[in-house]
Amino acid sequence: MYDARTLRAKSKHGRQKHGETLKDHSLTTMHRGGTVTTRIGRVCVLPEKFAVWVKLACLLHDPGKAAHGFQIQIGNTGQPAKEWGERHEVLSLGFLPTILSALPKEEILWIAAGVVTHHRCITGDGGQRPPLLPIYVHDSIEEFAARFGPLDAEALRDLAAWLHTTAVSSGLIPSGPTPALTPDTLIRDAHTLFGELMDRWEWELTPEEEADGLAAVMLQGAVTMADRMASAHTPIHTRHPLTSAYRQQLETRLAANGYRLRPHQLAAADISGHVIIRAWTGSGKTEAVLLWALRNLAEMTEAGQGTPRIFYLLPYLAAINAMVRRLEEDLQAEGQIGVSHSRAASYYLSRALADECTVKAEALAAARKSLAQENATRLFRELIRVGTPYQPLRGTLAGPAHSAVLADTANSLFILDELHAYDPKRLGMILATMAFWEHLGGRFGIVSATLPDVLQDAIRHTLKQPTHLVQPPEGTAFPKRHRLAARPHALRSDSAIAEMEARLEAGEALLVVANNRPTARALYQRLATTARRIHGHRDAAIMLHSRYRRDHRATIENRIRDRYKNGQTARLGGLLVATQTVEVSLDVDFDTIHTACAPMDALCQRFGRVNRSGTRPPADVIVHAPQYIPRKREHGLFADGVYPQAPVSLAWDILQRYDGNVIDEAVITSWLNEIYDPAGTWGKTWRAELEQSKEKFTEAFLTWTEPFKDRSKLRKDFDAMFDGQEVILATDRDEYAERLATDNGRRPGRLLAEDLLIPVAGNIAAPWDEKLKVGVINADYDEENGLGEIRN
Repeated sequence: MYDARTLRAKSKHGRQKHGETLKDHSLTTMHRGGTVTTRIGRVCVLPEKFAVWVKLACLLHDPGKAAHGFQIQIGNTGQPAKEWGERHEVLSLGFLPTILSALPKEEILWIAAGVVTHHRCITGDGGQRPPLLPIYVHDSIEEFAARFGPLDAEALRDLAAWLHTTAVSSGLIPSGPTPALTPDTLIRDAHTLFGELMDRWEWELTPEEEADGLAAVMLQGAVTMADRMASAHTPIHTRHPLTSAYRQQLETRLAANGYRLRPHQLAAADISGHVIIRAWTGSGKTEAVLLWALRNLAEMTEAGQGTPRIFYLLPYLAAINAMVRRLEEDLQAEGQIGVSHSRAASYYLSRALADECTVKAEALAAARKSLAQENATRLFRELIRVGTPYQPLRGTLAGPAHSAVLADTANSLFILDELHAYDPKRLGMILATMAFWEHLGGRFGIVSATLPDVLQDAIRHTLKQPTHLVQPPEGTAFPKRHRLAARPHALRSDSAIAEMEARLEAGEALLVVANNRPTARALYQRLATTARRIHGHRDAAIMLHSRYRRDHRATIENRIRDRYKNGQTARLGGLLVATQTVEVSLDVDFDTIHTACAPMDALCQRFGRVNRSGTRPPADVIVHAPQYIPRKREHGLFADGVYPQAPVSLAWDILQRYDGNVIDEAVITSWLNEIYDPAGTWGKTWRAELEQSKEKFTEAFLTWTEPFKDRSKLRKDFDAMFDGQEVILATDRDEYAERLATDNGRRPGRLLAEDLLIPVAGNIAAPWDEKLKVGVINADYDEENGLGEIRN
């Protein structure tokens, strides 16, 4: 029929003469399975032989591709290629009883679960890919054989002998005689084992069996991760960029500027296990948490917990990109820090295009390069990744698409920078998942300038292991960077605008922060002309909010950094009007801020962009009275339609009491404790919403009694929790289509097209373009002001 030595697992691509052979792919995947399990290490809640099962499942995940129908499908027979229509992983099951005959039946069933689920779920409905059970469960042995035949006896005998020899030589099974496998035996064993797997996993497990469900999902994840790595032929990092040299390099850098490690940094370096680091902005919290990570990384590695990945989690896109640059510089790890957010490829594209290449061919080459970087990150290449909590949380969707993300979080270190209390719904989801990650061996470093006691208590209540608090020693004087002013009029009032104009006339660098985009746009229109007249430069007035095209936003962020980066000796005046996008980890420094009133946690972050290093006398931070309005389909009133009234009203009451005072983060922490006081109305409401969110997310996404059920229906629920979508402008439709068609419609073309996407709220009506697979809106838009009125 065909030479068994030429069985192939893949069709040829590009200039390849042939696709990858089945033996080569199987061997590579087994080796990658070893890489995955070595990197993950020993997870105490998983079976002792988990790593062996993963490697055997990887070796045996694809031999069903020996079927003649599959070889025709990939063009490896001389016949015209045509779709086969069967599932090779189901036929692969038939190899296991023969190859693994020396193993107990229970172990064979575990390995079989890893084999059969690396592409499809077993049960469920509503997914894009039909699950396996309804496809084959009603087949008689004769019908089953008819589906998968014909099978070449010589090819099967050769492949089975090679698989057995490979498993023995790799130390995965005991040595023994070379097995003989016939087509009839293969079909019978595949049919029988498939039925046994359906009996094991079709029905919901009991709560007492949930540990088996978790092990099953983790096994699926490890196998799919190894298979993706093997298919991509992408090297992954095995040497951690955070090394023991970091501390010495940090101390040397500080000494060169006349400084040394602060007490809270030294304390963090000695903490084993979970830590909360609370210190003022600019006090070196990032360095402190990296010193903590360095110690715990060494401890976990020594304890057999593999090579822990470090997930540095931040709320906002702009903060993520800035943190990647910072870690690359601080760790001397150029190209070794991954970006893990939905716009990762666009981030890499903006860096690849930084030399302003304008030739289309050059742009395409850059897109291909950045796509490779994105795929490498998606294939778990980097050991340090910076992203939003959204990405690792998405692993809880499990299934073939997400279980690898879930498995990769085992035995990891998680750094959560600026975990806010004011959104109990999302905080509840994060805390619920933190409990799960701890169950898988994870450790947490939580970093914040202000963290109310109730949030600390919620974290300690969530985690089983002790959580240590590190903060500056008692009696430490926090820098007095800010002087508070509470104005009785709104941010958009004529009085407020007159005061802002006066500060611009005085040459100050002025930050104006609105709670919503319409207010930001209106203020920018009133103030931008004044700023540019005074300074004579376009960049003297900049606006930043979340509703820009990706490419335009990247340009704006670079302009902001160039003009207002913290530590610049030649300070420039000017205007930045922004929304919440400036609240976290942007290392910029302004002379003054005018901001709308918001929850106290958010205000503290906004204040942190003013007199950032504390090297100047206390700077004015001016908060304007809140304006409450209703929000569609929701009860109650909201500050500028964004924040619930209760926490904002409490914050405003406190701000008025302290009007005119010089303040620091220690004072703000006491204010937060007052706002979230469990005895108060808002404190009780907040805690109830938090616990409800934790419980709801745990029940929906963190129970494993149906490990192989398709969770595709949950994806919309998951995405809805983050309330967002991305669309294009109707005026960009032709350009979007042209970019999609670039490089014959391959992924690099889609990457170029994605720079035209604009994030909008999830409830915005955006008619779906079936051909382009994107929502389209009619709206006012320009590069400077971003998205205006939507006219759909």
